[in-house]
Amino acid sequence: MDFSFIYQELIDCYSMGEGRTAVDPVVMFKYLYLKVRYNLSDRDLVERAKTDMAFKFFLGLAPEADVIHPSLLTKFRRQRLKDMDLLQLLLRKTVEIAIDKGVLKSKALIVDATHTVSRFNIKSPVESLRQASKILRKHIYQAKPAIRDILPTKPTGSDLEEEQDYTKNLIDTVKAHPEVAVAHGVPEALHSLEEVIDDVQSGIAHSKDKDAKIGHKTKDTSFLGYKTHLAMTTDRMITAAVITTGEKGDGRFLKNLVELSRANGVDPDSVRGDHAYSGKENLELADKQNWKLYSRLTPTISNGNRNAKDEWDYNKDAGMFICPAGHTAIRKARMGKKNQGINQVLTYFFDVEKCQKCPLRDGCYKPGAKSKSYSVSLKSNIHQKQMAFEETEEFKTEVKLRYRIEAKNAELKIKHGYGKCWSNDIQAMTLQGAMTLFYANMERILTQTAKKEG
Repeated sequence: MDFSFIYQELIDCYSMGEGRTAVDPVVMFKYLYLKVRYNLSDRDLVERAKTDMAFKFFLGLAPEADVIHPSLLTKFRRQRLKDMDLLQLLLRKTVEIAIDKGVLKSKALIVDATHTVSRFNIKSPVESLRQASKILRKHIYQAKPAIRDILPTKPTGSDLEEEQDYTKNLIDTVKAHPEVAVAHGVPEALHSLEEVIDDVQSGIAHSKDKDAKIGHKTKDTSFLGYKTHLAMTTDRMITAAVITTGEKGDGRFLKNLVELSRANGVDPDSVRGDHAYSGKENLELADKQNWKLYSRLTPTISNGNRNAKDEWDYNKDAGMFICPAGHTAIRKARMGKKNQGINQVLTYFFDVEKCQKCPLRDGCYKPGAKSKSYSVSLKSNIHQKQMAFEETEEFKTEVKLRYRIEAKNAELKIKHGYGKCWSNDIQAMTLQGAMTLFYANMERILTQTAKKEG
């Protein structure tokens, strides 16, 4: 893989005549590539690069050459990459390579969204510290059970300052016993705990992640973080991605994913997705652009004749609509009679107390009203057409291919640490997405190319 395209993209981020000589930006990019490949913290990545000859060979370093300081990776991410559309650049590059290598042939897309939790999770700082210290103790006990007697006493209360003191004492104790500090699993757990301490201290000073929003995985479970909306071909190459805050619905981004895939070199002839993508606008888009949408219909997904400026989203996991302010409906009720020649209406009711304090209440909530609702009609004509399409053997066969993107989501999280954000804002999340999706595509290209040649 030739990474020289990085030079052209970063040329405006460096000065040719001022300051000391910078580390080669391609080398810095390769460090990030390895970070994703091996799911390592910055500190563990640099530590391994000191002695791993495979790492040094990939980085283009001589065996005796020094490696960078971990803090330089942070500066590179935040200062050099902050103003470039790295996500689309890297996806476009991998799609171009995949087409050239004959790995990407399909024009059939699968779409889905996967969630990534914020570093500042819904857990309290005390809970985060206790979980990380518990993992460290587990590795310590496996390495040297006798050390239990000299470890500091665990606090039983919920005082943050007390928990921080205990955590720092635990770290000092481990570092004071080198034979334990280098045992299997201990260095990684120790570094993770130190990063949690840094996160907690940063959280105290700067509050929680300012961009992360609460989204729903199911009706009763939520998460604080972000969503990555993905488009992938049926031969498992990611062609487009949109990264948003966690409360956004999935369906509204189908148009963006199709357009980005087209811009990146794949003009789709069909799209597969779950029922979040079977909204009226998406069905009309597929009909207008002459591609097939294999998405099972949910009556409630359509917003009927709503104003195009409205931003009411349907969250398939919660089974409820979300208002423009990000509040989820608390209950729903079906209105109207069946078989009367008029579409029934499903009405969603919202928490009035939230509406009364909402900054977007003007023009939405009537002062003094005892309820706030949002209604959608069921089974429009275009839905009837889609229902008939669902009964065909073609639809039933093609919609089964959705499992491939679920497998890809699992790969991103389990192998590459995409389940948790590297840093604390959507800019960092976008960079993480760019590097992770780039690596996932490159891994696919290399694997398929090796199979062809072998």
